[in-house]
Amino acid sequence: MNPTVPSIDPWKDEQDVPSAAPMTRAEVQSLLLRKPQVSVWRVVALQAVVGLAVALASGFFAAGKLSVVWSALYGAAIIAVPSALFAMSIQLWLSKLKPGVAVYGFALGELLKIGLTIVLLFFAPRIVQPLSWAAMLIAVVVTLQVYWVALILRGKKSSCAA
Repeated sequence: MNPTVPSIDPWKDEQDVPSAAPMTRAEVQSLLLRKPQVSVWRVVALQAVVGLAVALASGFFAAGKLSVVWSALYGAAIIAVPSALFAMSIQLWLSKLKPGVAVYGFALGELLKIGLTIVLLFFAPRIVQPLSWAAMLIAVVVTLQVYWVALILRGKKSSCAA
């Protein structure tokens, strides 16, 4: 096949990309220092702290109405409790399973986390009475944003250290 003539086959690449050279141990360690991982337990702890802050703020804005505070705490728990269970299960699965099988464990854990979140949302009116939907949903949304905050804070640490 002539290299100057483009391929007619749409599935064939024009030019194969050369594979990257394997990294040395020092290069890998340097990369890990520049881009540290976010601890799942740190994210769960941050979710709990943010949930508590939202509950206190909702109590302040609702003039100390206890049902609003409980609704916000329950909303934060809807996110933090499944996240904590997921983190615990991932630690167990990743330490015991081979990497190929651990991927399925991760997917199953994520599915169970979503399912538990839906169940907790469903039972909210029965558990917290009277339920303040606004306080609960605000706590859910704000607590979910902790994932983004953790990623941003990770980027700040790596740029300050460099």
